[in-house]
Amino acid sequence: MTRTPHIDQAGSRADASPAGTVAARTVAAWTVAARPVGDPVSVTLLREYLVDVADRYYRLHEQRDSTPEEIEQALAEMPSDDLAPPHGVFLLAHHEGELAGCAGLRLMDARTAELKRVYIRPAKRGLGGGGALLAAVEAAAGELGAGRIVLDTRLDLVEARGLYARHGYREVPAFTDGPYAEVWMAKELG
Repeated sequence: MTRTPHIDQAGSRADASPAGTVAARTVAAWTVAARPVGDPVSVTLLREYLVDVADRYYRLHEQRDSTPEEIEQALAEMPSDDLAPPHGVFLLAHHEGELAGCAGLRLMDARTAELKRVYIRPAKRGLGGGGALLAAVEAAAGELGAGRIVLDTRLDLVEARGLYARHGYREVPAFTDGPYAEVWMAKELG
């Protein structure tokens, strides 16, 4: 099957791919591509993501950082194995060739995908990586057959909420009841 190049609104190049695969997408200096969620590089970024959000939570509520034991417990309690084919995808972002972030997506039902584990390394924040990841996530959701993406987040994750809002995600009624879910958002895909 021949891949057909596609140029998105941001002027990036993506290759349309056969069903069930996610082609690499490039936005300026950013490249985003699928990677197995259990791959050591993916696991490294998932751990960094968890340390980042856990530390922010504990600093806000207990004036301390997370412990390694708490991170291990959280990784065990909140596995990311559902961010894999055939009903999910895990994406890694590179900035100028350097590993810089990740995002995951999983189908909740035939029409709805849930955005999970969005993370950009601190040194790469503010350079457009969040938008590049969201564009790739939305393309992947379409490849999975979803017409809607939902997410939940926390009130203290102000930058993430701002990113989602800038990219068309709007607050919706609660659809989960997890202990850290305080804001629920959704976006209908074109």
